[in-house]
Amino acid sequence: MGEPEAGSEFGNGAAAAAGPMADTQYILPNDIGVSSLDCREAFRLLSPTERLYAHHLSRAAWYGGLAVLLQTSPEAPYIYALLSRLFRAQDPDQLRQHALAEGLTEEEYQAFLVYAAGVYSNMGNYKSFGDTKFVPNLPKEKLEQVILGSEAAQQHPEEVRGLWQTCGELMFSLEPRLRHLGLGKEGITTYFSGNCTIEDAKLAQDFLDSQNLSAYNTRLFKEVDGEGKPHYEVRLASVLGSEPSLDSEMTSKLKSYEFRGSPFQVTRGDYAPILQKVVEQLEKAKVYAANSHQGQMLAQYIESFTQGSIEAHKRGSRFWIQDKGPIVESYIGFIESYRDPFGSRGEFEGFVAVVNKAMSAKFERLVASAEQLLKELPWPPAFEKDKFLTPDFTSLDVLTFAGSGIPAGINIPNYDDLRQTEGFKNVSLGNVLAVAYATQREKLTFLEEDDKDLYILWKGPSFDVQVGLHELLGHGSGKLFVQDEKGAFNFDQETVINPETGEQIQSWYRSGETWDSKFSTIASSYEECRAESVGLYLCLHPEVLEIFGFEGADAEDVIYVNWLNMVRAGLLALEFYTPEASNWRQAHMQARFVILRVLLEAGEGLVTITPTTGSDGRPDARVRLDRSKIRSVGKPALERFLRRLQVLKSTGDVAGGRALYEGYAAVTDAPPECFLTLRDTVLLRKESRKLIVQPNTRLEDSDVQLLEYEASAAGLIRSFSERFPEDGPELEEILTQLATADARFWKGPSEAPSGQA
Repeated sequence: MGEPEAGSEFGNGAAAAAGPMADTQYILPNDIGVSSLDCREAFRLLSPTERLYAHHLSRAAWYGGLAVLLQTSPEAPYIYALLSRLFRAQDPDQLRQHALAEGLTEEEYQAFLVYAAGVYSNMGNYKSFGDTKFVPNLPKEKLEQVILGSEAAQQHPEEVRGLWQTCGELMFSLEPRLRHLGLGKEGITTYFSGNCTIEDAKLAQDFLDSQNLSAYNTRLFKEVDGEGKPHYEVRLASVLGSEPSLDSEMTSKLKSYEFRGSPFQVTRGDYAPILQKVVEQLEKAKVYAANSHQGQMLAQYIESFTQGSIEAHKRGSRFWIQDKGPIVESYIGFIESYRDPFGSRGEFEGFVAVVNKAMSAKFERLVASAEQLLKELPWPPAFEKDKFLTPDFTSLDVLTFAGSGIPAGINIPNYDDLRQTEGFKNVSLGNVLAVAYATQREKLTFLEEDDKDLYILWKGPSFDVQVGLHELLGHGSGKLFVQDEKGAFNFDQETVINPETGEQIQSWYRSGETWDSKFSTIASSYEECRAESVGLYLCLHPEVLEIFGFEGADAEDVIYVNWLNMVRAGLLALEFYTPEASNWRQAHMQARFVILRVLLEAGEGLVTITPTTGSDGRPDARVRLDRSKIRSVGKPALERFLRRLQVLKSTGDVAGGRALYEGYAAVTDAPPECFLTLRDTVLLRKESRKLIVQPNTRLEDSDVQLLEYEASAAGLIRSFSERFPEDGPELEEILTQLATADARFWKGPSEAPSGQA
């Protein structure tokens, strides 16, 4: 589970000037913040063998990250291929001369660079944080002139014109259905064919559960025959396709099924040529593994990506958990399910990072106190895991993070069965946090003037504490009540009492059911809310603050700023709510809004939100938190809420969980807060998330070099232009071929399916 930063503020003056408010949601402003990830020192400290290991893992991650284009939108692979061709033929400075000669203004060319950097950063044309489409902030005709007159078009006129014809319209289209990722009429997704509805998603999940198949590495394609009968293809991601292979655990699953009257066909080979390149790099990395755990882990990942087996990925994850305290840390695969509208398919990601020893020492002390701190959580011992499996918790400096975005902390693996029995690892991504801290006072929205300096001073340290607690004791806590395939329970049915009802346990997870499959569309956000709440609750514990080096007045300031950051983030969250569809587009932000609602409901003036008028004469708002009431009012409210969240999760009570969570997550204009009106104010003053430029590693003879780039849109573009020096054109060919092979499933983007719930 990845943890993006709460309440990130980065500059945006252009959005306000770009036209009506609706449009600013769908562009990236010209002055968007861009930062470079600094890992020079971490890389310098690696031995030659560790550098080679990190290099090949990074290559595997970058190759695999290209699959995200195919997991985002039908046009994303073509846009990527077009941009890559343009900038391979002319770097951003050379293309600028051509663009200005074609009549673009400096602002228009910068808008194009920002758009291109955004596509690379998000691995597609939808924001990884919020799932909103973004379009180039310049006239389409002008961009067409630049593209068709470019060096790339001179060299390959047919291909460049073909790419533009395929994706030009979709690149700019803000047709209602295309504005957000979603299922059916709600939006666009390539995890499902364009004609799939939520009912299809539920049926497919039940089918997968019945066959004990994970959805993590799948996509669902529906075709309707002449009689109007749907036929479903569940396609697994793998190097191997339909060709006969040595008998593996997967081959017996690849066949036709009849399920509840509908034909299902399980196939494999999704993203095959991309995964082939991932596997080749993992094979090379294996040579430089530091120990047998790493070697066996990579062997299982290779098996997983070759065969399409999540079970093999789980075995790899077991070895990964056992590889305690490595110098070079990594994880790769179909991991986070935030962007599947149904919440059970994993987006590809891969990261490679180096341990930061000083910060890791604090986290190790937190781990050492974890068993005692777990007892402080507000649920009975029977609702906690039978044994706390001491995890690794390290602070890492990221060298490579490939996928659609970079989180601030991670708690993985996401497999419930492994987490309950084998354990997990926590990582805090130190150099990502360092970039995210850079808060300018004038960019701080919705806070009182006298809170701003304190906020700037303590936001970084408080977020370190929150990430630590969120990952280790939030995601790392709590038990799921399960009945296995033999009928045995992992809890005592006679003695365990539900503290909310006073009765025995009435519901639980049956064999094959997981948290994600059962709670589906709310699972991610509900779990993030539970982890965030644990962080707020336990940061009140003096021992926690001592571990991080805070005592006395400093400790009180850290608590205050942590709580203040959360309630402010709850207000900022409204940007990620779509009133037209009544849905949330970002799991963490929905979670923070829910916490804001819980703390507002606690009353007694703990939290207040006041509409105001800004110095610019436009609507504004102020968030206040009464620090004297955090323990007396805030803590009991959070305690009650946390207990309910955990009990409903442990017992697999989907109906109760939905009622509770969706109740708090509802956004209305009811007084006193009038959240829909406040949402307009939030959109008016919203900040764009920073883009992050990452380095490349390059092998020269047997020596690995670190290549760094400037913190600008052009620097980010250059980093991608130099990322695949050997096979850039081949990769573009692969991506467009894969996209074209499935294009029929999304033909006619306006044709939303009927019968959509």
